[in-house]
Amino acid sequence: MKRLILMRHAKSDWSGGALADIERGLNARGERSATAMGDWLRAKALAPDQVLCSTATRTRETLARLGLERDIPVTHSRSLYLASAEVMLKALRAQQAACVMILAHNPGCAVLAELLVHVAPEHRDFDSYPTCATLVVDFDIQNWNDLPLGQGQVVHFIVPRDLTD
Repeated sequence: MKRLILMRHAKSDWSGGALADIERGLNARGERSATAMGDWLRAKALAPDQVLCSTATRTRETLARLGLERDIPVTHSRSLYLASAEVMLKALRAQQAACVMILAHNPGCAVLAELLVHVAPEHRDFDSYPTCATLVVDFDIQNWNDLPLGQGQVVHFIVPRDLTD
């Protein structure tokens, strides 16, 4: 059994107009959302064994605010910055860990989520995959390299608004 936690970065700050896109950090709402999502992950005992994270400032800041255990291996990859679903899928298929978290960007996260699940969750935001949206999906496989499309069983799909509603 393998598990993927697929998370889009939290809300970024657009006020620093001179910054390159990759350098934009989180705004105050994004900081709160990432912290809340980390609390939710811990409450559900959802801890990845490996994290694949885009090198963008906003993904790094989201990851830091999740408050994951310090000994979880993290790979920061420039290839995940604005990556397509295909690039993310290739990165995932190269992993060995039982539970992998990918922390990246749209539209790649939304497309990958749709490609992987057998039945999409009945959630108003699944198709748009808003900031800090998180999908937890299980696969009945032994190796990530054998990851099939359209066979993932959704365990959870949540967005920050769900934590305050």
